[in-house]
Amino acid sequence: MTAATRAERAGAALAAGPDASGSGPRVSGADLSAWRFCVAPMMDWTDRHCRYFHRVLSRRARLYTEMVTTGALLHGDAARHLEFDPAEQPVALQLGGSDPQALARCARLGAERGYAEINLNCGCPSDRVRNGTFGACLMAQPRRVAECLRAMRDAVPIPVTVKHRIGLDRDDGVTLLHDFVGTLHDAGVRVFIVHARNAWLQGLSPRENREIPPLRYDVVRRLKQVFPSATIVVNGGIGTLDAARAQLDHVDGVMLGRAAYEAPAQLARVDPGLFDDPGGMPDDATSTARAIAAMSAYLARERARGTPVRAVVRHMLGLGSGMRGARAWRRALSDPQFLERHGADALHAAAAVAGWPTA
Repeated sequence: MTAATRAERAGAALAAGPDASGSGPRVSGADLSAWRFCVAPMMDWTDRHCRYFHRVLSRRARLYTEMVTTGALLHGDAARHLEFDPAEQPVALQLGGSDPQALARCARLGAERGYAEINLNCGCPSDRVRNGTFGACLMAQPRRVAECLRAMRDAVPIPVTVKHRIGLDRDDGVTLLHDFVGTLHDAGVRVFIVHARNAWLQGLSPRENREIPPLRYDVVRRLKQVFPSATIVVNGGIGTLDAARAQLDHVDGVMLGRAAYEAPAQLARVDPGLFDDPGGMPDDATSTARAIAAMSAYLARERARGTPVRAVVRHMLGLGSGMRGARAWRRALSDPQFLERHGADALHAAAAVAGWPTA
């Protein structure tokens, strides 16, 4: 598809807007999508301990690693960066880079390690990423990204996907977005995880880039209309499962980030609420008790390997958010002396301080 054809189709979709009901087109087959519900890759957060915890809460959510650069894998401790527990599956490895051959080598390492997907980061706006010529700035170089993704797809038998923004800086048009997605679609990419904000490459910190550029979900919905054969997953500012469910009337999948991390108990409602999976946990109290039991066993195993208690429990501070005793739970698990005193039993001890039953 040429850029001119993509622009013509984009213009038609923009002119058409949502349907008369205001709800837009319902996506055929979305219930069967492997990407129906995902937890976003988040630097310093979604490490292997965090992902194991999230898997305890949801069997069906698709999980993502923190972004790992090609340099870290090829010239650093690859075994440490690639480590994960088989229980985390389905789990995807997110890579950062812009050299096709380096990305292909790293994709192969991930596939050999057993990851279910390799995802290329084209959305991070930080100075460190931009100076390395990867992340969000790559949206301005769709042919280069297509070359990278072709090399990765040729190297591995598992899905190769891309995560990106809807635009760069203060350009509110969609030409760049549709040219970017169209070029990658022509190269064989079929899964696009789209953060519904522009990346402002000058003047904003990474945190501000997650909050200040306006959310424009309509742009992501129209992207699905322009590329109906692509799997479109929307990300950005989605805070609840009700909000996620509403998005699924328009796109194939939803990715939660900070909301999943800061209020993780809602992940226990993903399986029954979004997948009609009766194996999900029925309420916050039950899910909290079961999670504490499962993660206590995990913590004991990790302690035997020499893992610090804080490395595991820091991801669980938001468990029980909104419940009576949540503040006491957070305070206990944030206290180094408490963790030192209770060791592998820290989660049960913190639950007792919070007044919560444990399974």
